[in-house]
Amino acid sequence: MFTIESAELLVVRLPLKFRFETSFGVQTEKVVPLLVLHGDGVQGVSEGTMEFAPMYREETIAGALGLLRSVFLPRVLGRSFANPEALNDALGSFRGNRMARAMVEMAAWDLWARQLGVPLGQLLGGRKDAVEVGVSLGIQPDEAATVDVVRRHVEQGYRRIKLKIKPGWDVQPVRAVREAFPDIRLTVDANSAYTLADTGRLRALDAFGLTYIEQPLAWDDLVDHAQLQRSLSTPLCLDESVASAQDARKGLALGSGGVVNVKVARVGGHAEARRVHDVAQAFGAPVWCGGMLESGIGRAHNIHLSTLPNFTLPGDTSSASRYWEKDVILEGLEATDGLMPVPQGPGTGVTLDREFVSRVAEVQEEFRA
Repeated sequence: MFTIESAELLVVRLPLKFRFETSFGVQTEKVVPLLVLHGDGVQGVSEGTMEFAPMYREETIAGALGLLRSVFLPRVLGRSFANPEALNDALGSFRGNRMARAMVEMAAWDLWARQLGVPLGQLLGGRKDAVEVGVSLGIQPDEAATVDVVRRHVEQGYRRIKLKIKPGWDVQPVRAVREAFPDIRLTVDANSAYTLADTGRLRALDAFGLTYIEQPLAWDDLVDHAQLQRSLSTPLCLDESVASAQDARKGLALGSGGVVNVKVARVGGHAEARRVHDVAQAFGAPVWCGGMLESGIGRAHNIHLSTLPNFTLPGDTSSASRYWEKDVILEGLEATDGLMPVPQGPGTGVTLDREFVSRVAEVQEEFRA
């Protein structure tokens, strides 16, 4: 049993160390919403992964903050819950807005794990001390620059290279990278930029021995992905179109893909992420943990989730120092030879850097029952 006595909403803006281009556009900074839940002398912290504009999915930072203030936090403040699943039930009557709800649920998992004195991953059912990690590389100015940035990350030991692609920037850079690195585990991510009219171009990617092609078609589609998958020998990986365990079941039953990218916030929190993991495992489909340019708070949650047994492909939980000059946590989250150690200690095992966050926060709000 744990009680939520008060909450804090914090929003910080972190400049990225590099220009990150995808089919959505170019990103040079990340606005990071943080939620802190207090209770029983401990605190749990989570991170929102929604964007300023509804590009990845339909949620936005402004919408999420409004819902947290007026709907979700009033529903849980001052209440005691047997576990985070019970808290999830308290929010279960609300439709959609899974990323906003996940902020409450994930902070509750961290709070509960810290109260129990156990690591979050162990509480979720994970058993690993370290997880395999890959790296996600944005669209580069040309093929030579692409090969160069891949080389740097291969030399750093990352166990999977993922290239962002879009129509007009797909076959050429992938061919250049595969010719330069014939043996690396290579994947591509389209972020929903293609349609079935592009089947021929996507089929050309079969020649490069990719582990999977991630989310080539519409963010809310499963049917066209199934048709596309029948035309390709490369497995498709579902990302944006899986918002729940039911979506995972339907997509895998339809043959919409053979791999699932599990983003804990996208599916509404750790409990549903674990159900997605279990469904995929039942279908014999591997999963991996995707990233949304998280700060150390979200990255630590992702690492702990990745300790579950069916996370058998390297995830996007690469070293935090790739992204930030200064992170929002005191600890460093750094991979060595493609392995990310699981943070030790209760909960996520990381500590919010209060001095730094207070100094740079654009929003600082407190809520009590």
